[in-house]
Amino acid sequence: MVISAKTTEAYLWIGGEWQPAADGAMFDVIDPAAGRVTARVANAGEADVDKAVAIAQEAFDDQRWLSMPPLERGRILRRIAELIRQHHHELAQLMTRENGMPVNQALFIEIPLAADCFDFFASLVVKPHGEVLPFSVAGAASDYMTWTVKEPIGVAGLITPWNFPLLMPTWKIAPALAAGCTMVLKPAPETPLTALKLAELCHEAGVPEGVVNVLPGLDEAGKALVRHPGVPKIAFTGETATGRHILQAAAPGIKRVTLELGGKSPNIIFADADLEQAAKSALFGVFYNSGQVCQAGSRILVERAVYEPFVERLAERAKKLKVGPGVDARNDLGPVISREQYEKVLRYIDIGKREGARLAAGGSALDERGGYFIEPTVFADVTPSMRIACEEIFGPVAAVIPFEGEEEAVRIANGTMYGLAAAVWTNDIKRALRLSRRVKSGTVWINTYQVLSPTAPFGGCKQSGLGRELGMQALDAYLETKTVICDLNERPMTLF
Repeated sequence: MVISAKTTEAYLWIGGEWQPAADGAMFDVIDPAAGRVTARVANAGEADVDKAVAIAQEAFDDQRWLSMPPLERGRILRRIAELIRQHHHELAQLMTRENGMPVNQALFIEIPLAADCFDFFASLVVKPHGEVLPFSVAGAASDYMTWTVKEPIGVAGLITPWNFPLLMPTWKIAPALAAGCTMVLKPAPETPLTALKLAELCHEAGVPEGVVNVLPGLDEAGKALVRHPGVPKIAFTGETATGRHILQAAAPGIKRVTLELGGKSPNIIFADADLEQAAKSALFGVFYNSGQVCQAGSRILVERAVYEPFVERLAERAKKLKVGPGVDARNDLGPVISREQYEKVLRYIDIGKREGARLAAGGSALDERGGYFIEPTVFADVTPSMRIACEEIFGPVAAVIPFEGEEEAVRIANGTMYGLAAAVWTNDIKRALRLSRRVKSGTVWINTYQVLSPTAPFGGCKQSGLGRELGMQALDAYLETKTVICDLNERPMTLF
């Protein structure tokens, strides 16, 4: 079997082979642009998790990946990047079919970022090294040699969401491979085919059997993976509520856990900013991927002196965005991912209306071919205490909030449980730097929004997560530090 844009049935990827679920169970993958079944995929259960973890552990123990020369492992990661670029059209079609993302956005944003990520971590394969340390203990002889080494943590359990079906697995697989780990990936049930295609490309590039395993499935597979005693490391991207459950489930095993969770990110626009550029960027910040982005700038804070002109500008631009099936490259927004998400977003739009926010644009569902389409929606006159300003909607809904001066902007920006990302728009560099220190978030953009690089760490503070993806910090998340102390004295120190 080869995963392609036409695949209608797929299985688990374990030990370099396609395998059915142990109990033969399957689940449906729905095309969100049409609301109908597009594929049937094997549904992994606890027995499949046990099998995949055992195979990953065997691959780790015999060092079939780690024993390769580091430069060779780096070449394989670069080969994965090359294959992603070669298969870009097929990957874009798969993502659009599963996720609804407009094909042009998959081609020009997600796929290049995924390839770049493998290239970056290929350059870090030679970086996991320790250091030689001075040794000093009162009353002890001084002739000791002390050093540290960095070692891969073992089998990593990776759990990824549906909003970026290629990029999110890449953010975990690439650093795990660079560190020398083996892994079991559990992708979101909405988007399993893209993850399976990535596993196929890893295999083609030369990653040995058993190193990368992919288990599509529903909740049972994810829960079993987190609980499994053979998995010392869990990396999860998804909702904050799910992240809490994962921490609780991982606690008995004292697992190493990294979490990239939800956000309600503030995009702060001062009166001296370039309003035209700020409006364009705010539009991208909140409506890209139909607002289904963890760091979406869904709270747009605008200084009162320019509030009304900005709202008018943003609303007019939102009304001109084209919504429709992602296969049409002319569309700016595709559908939201599922019937459940569609109903959730529409409930929040109703909540915004009932709370007294002013609807400046959108606010309605679009009945198109049975898919889950919603108009880009802009609410004005939003107060910080409204639910649409506090709770993550994960859809194409912007809440525009007025403020007076820096102090109020900071107070509103920091006034939620989240701390994933933020932006500041101003021509006053001192103000921009002041706010970059005061706003509590893992990333702060200045006069831009949603620009990411694999070289720069990404993650949140407060209830937006633990640890970081990307950058050197992502590599460290899959490594343990071991200290080695060697006694070089003629007579070893002894108390007895």
